Amino acid sequence: MTNSFNAKSTLSVAGKDYEIYRLDTVPGSERLPYSIKILLENLLRNEDGVTVNREDIEFFSNWDAKAEPSKEIQYRPARVLMQDFTGVPAVVDLAAMRDAMAKLGGDPSKITPQQPAELVIDHSVQVDHFGSDEAFALNAELEFQRNRERYQFLKWGQNALDGFKVVPPDTGIVHQVNVEYLSRLIFSKDAGNATQAYFDTCVGTDSHTTMVNGIGVLGWGVGGIEAEASMLGQPISMLVPKVVGFKLTGKLREGVTATDLVLTIVERLRQHGVVGKFVEFYGPAISSLPMGERNTIANMGPEYGATCGLFPIDQITLDYLRLTGRSEAQIALVEAYCKAQGVWHTAEAAEADYSETLELDLGDVVPSLAGPKRPQDRVALDTITEHFPKALAALKEERGIPTKGPAKVELDGKQFELSDGSIVVAAITSCTNTSNPSVLIAAGLVAKKAAALGLERAPWVKTAFGPGSMAVTRYLDRAGLTEPLKALGFHNVGYGCTVCIGNTGPLPAPISKAIADNDLCAVSILSGNRNFEGRVHAEVRMNYLASPPLVVAYAIAGRIDIDPFNDPLTTDAKGNPVYLKDIWPSEAEVSGAIGEFVTAEEFTAAYADVFSGDARWQGLAAPQTDTYDWPESTYIKNPPYFAGMSLDVAPVGDITGARCLALLGNSITTDHISPAGAIKPDSPAGKYLIEKGVDPKDFNSLGSRRGNHEVMMRGTFANIRLRNLMAPGTEGGVTLHQPSGEQMSIFDAAMRYQDEGIPAIVVAGKEYGSGSSRDWAAKGPRLLGVRAVIAESYERIHRSNLVGMGILPLEFINGDSAESLGLTGTETFDIQGLNNGEAKQVEVTATAADGSVKRFTAKVRIDTPNEVDYYRNGGILHYVLRKLAAD
Repeated sequence: MTNSFNAKSTLSVAGKDYEIYRLDTVPGSERLPYSIKILLENLLRNEDGVTVNREDIEFFSNWDAKAEPSKEIQYRPARVLMQDFTGVPAVVDLAAMRDAMAKLGGDPSKITPQQPAELVIDHSVQVDHFGSDEAFALNAELEFQRNRERYQFLKWGQNALDGFKVVPPDTGIVHQVNVEYLSRLIFSKDAGNATQAYFDTCVGTDSHTTMVNGIGVLGWGVGGIEAEASMLGQPISMLVPKVVGFKLTGKLREGVTATDLVLTIVERLRQHGVVGKFVEFYGPAISSLPMGERNTIANMGPEYGATCGLFPIDQITLDYLRLTGRSEAQIALVEAYCKAQGVWHTAEAAEADYSETLELDLGDVVPSLAGPKRPQDRVALDTITEHFPKALAALKEERGIPTKGPAKVELDGKQFELSDGSIVVAAITSCTNTSNPSVLIAAGLVAKKAAALGLERAPWVKTAFGPGSMAVTRYLDRAGLTEPLKALGFHNVGYGCTVCIGNTGPLPAPISKAIADNDLCAVSILSGNRNFEGRVHAEVRMNYLASPPLVVAYAIAGRIDIDPFNDPLTTDAKGNPVYLKDIWPSEAEVSGAIGEFVTAEEFTAAYADVFSGDARWQGLAAPQTDTYDWPESTYIKNPPYFAGMSLDVAPVGDITGARCLALLGNSITTDHISPAGAIKPDSPAGKYLIEKGVDPKDFNSLGSRRGNHEVMMRGTFANIRLRNLMAPGTEGGVTLHQPSGEQMSIFDAAMRYQDEGIPAIVVAGKEYGSGSSRDWAAKGPRLLGVRAVIAESYERIHRSNLVGMGILPLEFINGDSAESLGLTGTETFDIQGLNNGEAKQVEVTATAADGSVKRFTAKVRIDTPNEVDYYRNGGILHYVLRKLAAD
């Protein structure tokens, strides 16, 4: 390594010397935002004259915060974080790359993580059982039965791949485990004759990796394919972004929660526009903002659209490290390193040079919900009775849903009516809030006050509580709040994402029947971060995000269309009305319980043996081979990405004679493209599994079968709420084959086009690919033969994923759109002038059946030179494989 700025220095902490690269050797670095300082240190430490040179570092001396991003750097995160939905296909790809490496004459053992890679199994537990003390054990047993093959495969990976660790199932949610245990804040490793200290940075195969920003670690979500390349030692090519400073002042008012705060921030930042930008929080409120609140705000970075939402490291950070059981030596290193590098935060800290700034007085935040289908659509709680009828009417008009009136239902010996607005799912779920003691203690106190009045959940509400980590269970037990939560139906259903990821499990049969027979617009309320259409439950059309204590309150009320401030939630045993204020705890009650019961003992005990797992995991047999032998399985299958691959790279030609698979509108999420929920027996994926002898009761979810490309390509564009404008009046993965005009599934049409040798494209509106960082939203289309996507705009991760799978992302320009151009999707498309991937623009010709032609120019969204290489190679994995094989 070179050292152009003489930045290499020594830091002594508690008698131990560390090699560090000092930021203050670069003139002007003192004015940089914290996040940009982290990028600068990364380049100083990795300056090699090839991927990082002196000019790259000098750029930061003259960084123009207001300029449009144009400087490309090669960034190397310290570690990679995965969860099992996205992690299983990543390990499948590594196993397939080992096979391909052997066929290319290389050494398969080169395919192994070059830096720490950690996977937490948290996305597979489903809420089949709820409302009983046995729910956790029964759900965990079903989880193991359904996912044994996947878990055996992950144990193979842990055995075969150096530097790869797995946190077993039924332990915690990935991002909560990351902040409570895995994060180092300041990394240290042996580097030759020295121990090197540097910023802990990470990328993760889940968009909510941003949660780690709350404790001062720069991290964000990437596609699985990009994470795999990073694991294999490849730098991440990125443009130095703009940094939005978000100034926080004041103090939250009595009765206002961290969830209310984050929903307000999401709304503000979405309105401002921060896609592709870093956000940093600063201001006088930071020094008194508890870590739980910081983590909640950082977690929802994808919801406000930013790459990250970073908080500084300060005394509150050190207190949190001590609370969560980090060693005193590590805490001392964090403090000393941050002070030496000029990133230690105090209330008097000077304001950095930000690209843009916003400001929020925490005193202006009010109790809120968000919904019914986007997290940025905040609803002030005192306006819900005005909001809901309008939202309901809009949904019914949009979807053509008739109003049939209430349905009479009998369940467990109780009779009641269900109607539009009835809450059928109420869940305390998702690391967004389960990582935050203030809202969990508040939920427990609401339950305690409600139980004391003899209140119960409404009988039609399916309740669920996914604690997020075993530390949560321990401190709620100590505080005496577990039993009150159970009294309201909030039993522990599993340490996983559960309802937030759509693993809600079935609704009771009478509830499902009433919804279906009466076209009811039922409601879910959850303390999660995502409420997209079809995500929480296929039968629930309207979904609202809320704080855990509000979730408990609404489970009692059973309806969304009440005014919680003026209408009673229910009546007590004596018939007296009970209002929200009667069961809502004071701030003093919440903070007192936190101070007494949330202690380091809970965290150290919870994480004492985190990688060991329970008896089921320990007894799980796994292969001990260097390469995987791919046994017959409907969960794990060798993907065809590298079939017939050679070391040579053929030029990429123009795309001619393409047909449109789907013509889509705005805000198409990765949930729409690559759903993770239930598999319907009559869907292409369901038919495939039945042909393989799988009983529908054993289908599991699409997310759990991401290791089998045959299932996933059949699940691509199969979301039940997807509306393909080529097939008006339909919902789901339906299209019209061209030129026959025959209606069929998108999968069947794609296969027919492939048989005919015809390339496919997708045309879409704004914010294409928003939502979770699902690499299958790019892998699936590639396997369906999609060569290009033409959209008005893209979400950051999905655009990168498309390039990473060799799919061409194109963007309408000059105000063009499918609508303005009159495109119907029935045309034949020619994309010309690609210039082997180097073109900045291409000409698109759309020829209708009658011979009429529409021509327009589209922008090529291959944004960096590295991405040109990836695209030419057919994808990032092909590029890495060829590079390693050639070496």
